[in-house]
Amino acid sequence: MHSFWIIFKQAFMTKARTKSFIITTLVVVAAFFLLANISNIIAVFDGDETEENVLHVLEEAPGLVPDLQAQLEALDSGIQVVPTYLTEEELQESIAEGTIDDYLVLTQNGQLSARYVSESANEMGSGSEIEIAVQAIHTALTAESLGLDDNQVGQLFMPVDFERQAISESSKSQEELSQARGLVYVLIMLIYVAVIYYPNMIAMEVATEKSSRVMEILISSVSPVKHMFAKIAGIGSLGILQMMIFGLAGYFAIKTAGTDLTEGFFSVMGFSEVKISTFLFAVLFFLLGYFLYAVLAALLGSLVSRTEDVQQLMLPMMVLIIIASLIAFSGISIPEASYVTISSFIPFFAPLVMFLRVGMLDLPLWEPLLSIAIMLVTIGILGWFGARVYRGGVLMYGSSQSLKDIRKAIRLGNSK
Repeated sequence: MHSFWIIFKQAFMTKARTKSFIITTLVVVAAFFLLANISNIIAVFDGDETEENVLHVLEEAPGLVPDLQAQLEALDSGIQVVPTYLTEEELQESIAEGTIDDYLVLTQNGQLSARYVSESANEMGSGSEIEIAVQAIHTALTAESLGLDDNQVGQLFMPVDFERQAISESSKSQEELSQARGLVYVLIMLIYVAVIYYPNMIAMEVATEKSSRVMEILISSVSPVKHMFAKIAGIGSLGILQMMIFGLAGYFAIKTAGTDLTEGFFSVMGFSEVKISTFLFAVLFFLLGYFLYAVLAALLGSLVSRTEDVQQLMLPMMVLIIIASLIAFSGISIPEASYVTISSFIPFFAPLVMFLRVGMLDLPLWEPLLSIAIMLVTIGILGWFGARVYRGGVLMYGSSQSLKDIRKAIRLGNSK
């Protein structure tokens, strides 16, 4: 057991001290603080530009500027409307010179029409509030011409009472889905990155030791199976530590941003109220997904003698991860789809897809437990099979770029 902990420590410390690991951790932590404070950063760079948000209006239908200003104030747009006596040519020259940003032309020939002009199409989005305000003025003018009073106009445009209801027992309400969607999306991303990054690290580590002939010295003092699981445990512990750092960084980034997770980006993603069980399942599926793919990566890494061959042999595993991520991300909008349900019980897809269903639906407990049991059995089978391959694979040298070498590794391990 002493040799196990020596290899465990070596795998953990070697990767923890690498520049790539340290830089990646610092960059991600900095990104969390940047995203959490993005609105404050934008406000600093914007300065007082919002106070200069002036819309110049060229009226071919006089008397509408006060009504337009009232409608924009009702929308809380912050746009200040001012009439202009310049010609369109002069207004366009002003836009080109940068003295004004945009202008609006109002025309009333039987019915109200408007034309919003800005420098580029990228700025056209700012005209949406102006369009709503002009539409409201048009509605009021049309109602007046038809002889409708304010009460009748209000009844005509009163929004319908539309309620969504799902009869499925596993379905959550729209509010609950909004609360869970953001966290589920972020955690799926973390699990996806983890099951790619850390198992690939294991495969590269094993291939590096083989290419430098260090492996021959190691397996002379410790069994290959013990060496494999020590590597998996060491790098897995490093992954857990890094994820904990990311979690704490995200928490403190949100706290220092001074937000209650209900405004801006957070209101869309829905981080305000999430069940503790969602976090617990995230940790569980992260660990299961890691060990599942880590055993597979160690198996594949033992077959190659050069680090250049690792990516080619890891391709089948990468394809499985990519398919799982595509199913999971597409299932965020339709978590009850049959293909999502079926794939959540397939062990190589379950870490992402079953976690998606747990976060987005009210599932009976037996479903995630069954998926977890299937994954544990698969990990056990892969561990047993991987140990047989690893025992012979670490002794193989030369060009190994095919999965057919697995049979050769098993025969070599059995003869050892």
